[in-house]
Amino acid sequence: MVTPVAKRQAVRHIQEALALSERRACALVGVARRIARYVSTGANDAALRQRLRELADQRRRFGYRRLGYLLAREGYSPNHKKLFRLYQEEELKVRHRGGRKRALGTRSPMTIPQKPGQRWSLDFVSDALICGCRFRILADWREDYNTVRPHSQLRGTSTFTKCLIQSLATAILRKLIKNKAVL
Repeated sequence: MVTPVAKRQAVRHIQEALALSERRACALVGVARRIARYVSTGANDAALRQRLRELADQRRRFGYRRLGYLLAREGYSPNHKKLFRLYQEEELKVRHRGGRKRALGTRSPMTIPQKPGQRWSLDFVSDALICGCRFRILADWREDYNTVRPHSQLRGTSTFTKCLIQSLATAILRKLIKNKAVL
């Protein structure tokens, strides 16, 4: 028995079952007599709870604070702590918006090209330097039918990007010449 309500019920049960006085029943349970005699004078919040639930159903995206302002306009005056307690006891929550809209149905499969020039594929690679500059490289493009045309190109117009293109190109050529790779 932890709560005062449970202790009060135990005292009443002992009084009725064993026909003991209130003083002796309280001594057995280990409760002060004033706790056994206490009568709750809590206000009846049924109307407030009902109106709070109605407003929460109408205004799904309103939290307890905004609902409290609406209740104050209607003449209810609970403080924020009581309103929050009622909001939680009624298990009300702000409803989240729906997620991203996705395509419905099944997607049609990509058609297989029947002749050259119908479909092309591009392959980009991106990276960042130590200084934080980002760059993208068009690694290759190809026709999906049967022709393959590898090509590399850095995109950008700044002088830094132009210098980077030159230095990368010379470094790659030196490495290819050093390894005697076939171009």
